[in-house]
Amino acid sequence: MKRLYFIEPVVAIYAFASFMLYPLIQQYVYRRLWLEITNSTYPVSENTSQCAANSSNHTSRQEEVQKAASLFSMYTDLSSMIPSLIVTLLLVSYSDQRGRKITIIMPLIGTLIYTLSFLTVSFFQLNLYLLIVASFVSALFGGIGTMLGGCFSYVADLCEDGKQKTLRMAVVDMMIGMLAGVASISTGYFLHAAGFNWPFFTSAIFQVVNLLYAIFILEETRVIDRSETLACCQALRNLACSIYSLFAGGSRRRTWVLVLLIITFSSLSFVNTGGLSIVTLYELNEPLCWTEILVGYGSAAGTSIFITSFVGVFLFSLCLPNIAIAFIGMLSVAVSMLMTGFAKTTLTMFLVRIPAMFAIMPFPVLRSMMSKVVSKSEQGALFACVAFTETLSTNGSAASFSRIYAATVAWCPGFVFLLGAGLCLIPMSLLGILKCVHPLDPNDTQALLSEDGTEASDDPPVA
Repeated sequence: MKRLYFIEPVVAIYAFASFMLYPLIQQYVYRRLWLEITNSTYPVSENTSQCAANSSNHTSRQEEVQKAASLFSMYTDLSSMIPSLIVTLLLVSYSDQRGRKITIIMPLIGTLIYTLSFLTVSFFQLNLYLLIVASFVSALFGGIGTMLGGCFSYVADLCEDGKQKTLRMAVVDMMIGMLAGVASISTGYFLHAAGFNWPFFTSAIFQVVNLLYAIFILEETRVIDRSETLACCQALRNLACSIYSLFAGGSRRRTWVLVLLIITFSSLSFVNTGGLSIVTLYELNEPLCWTEILVGYGSAAGTSIFITSFVGVFLFSLCLPNIAIAFIGMLSVAVSMLMTGFAKTTLTMFLVRIPAMFAIMPFPVLRSMMSKVVSKSEQGALFACVAFTETLSTNGSAASFSRIYAATVAWCPGFVFLLGAGLCLIPMSLLGILKCVHPLDPNDTQALLSEDGTEASDDPPVA
């Protein structure tokens, strides 16, 4: 069978299967906790008026369920954080020596285990807290950070030109948004018509197909000498050396730029992921009280920003430097979170997606900027560090925002979004420092690479 160098189908199917799963998870946990706490079935209606007749006792019980659901989300994120961090760092670094596919295949196996665990708990009505155990086990195979780290390393291997690298990384992000939007809309109707079991099962089928494609059809980008075998200690030593040389082997200026870019990337990821992790709970709470169909439409509207962000990267890259593009995206995140914090009606909640239309732009741009200042042999080590910090920030932010939401939901449900808008000042300030302290000239990429004696690059400037 002829093998292909197309990573996009893997990302597309993964996005569809995952975003079919993510809205279901919070809603399933929410309904199970509602049943356990209130000892009554969850009120399902065809419209958003189910909160209109709520008594004060009902409101109190709803706040209790909101707190329990957010704390459950925090426990799940914390249980998966440590193993996912370790596996991400090891696997993506190891891909420099043994190929990129391992960083893609392993997380797909982990996600499949997680989905099948949800299907089992839902079908047999098992203890809800078994899902925390499932989260820990699946994290032993890596997480979304591991897979995306492998995918972006794969793209970096294939692209020679800097602009091509930026656009293809943006395409990968756009594929996530396109398929996630389709999945989010279909999930709302699927859940409404068939309950939880069939959507979980369908997601598992797509993940099996994706796994088979990654194993048997996707071609490896790095030539692997199978005759070379390393002992475990030697392999770990090589991994540590590759990560160490990424920062210590180059010039001081390159190290400073890399560290600043990684911190900027992870701090923005912390804010963006933390806010997104609370959106579904916020929509289920008063005064919105959305149904599963509205939650699906909301998720789809939210994922449309991947498409608008890709268009933004494509158009802005024709006339603006990368730093300016990233700054516009960060401003988009801040404004949308600020607006979400004050959203009290369905219309306003949908309009929040308008200022968020460029919110994804900074991520492919910052990845491309980092990729341009390291050599091809260091791409795996770089994206291992990026994936490690991204996993740490995303899991840490989801746990932190869940805890803050649990503590503030009674008096100000939108407080976490206002906090997120304020925290956006951190990556925006770091980006300003990078521009002011190290104004990047047209020969910057070549200079950063040549200062430490590594290969020169013909890429355009990173800003």
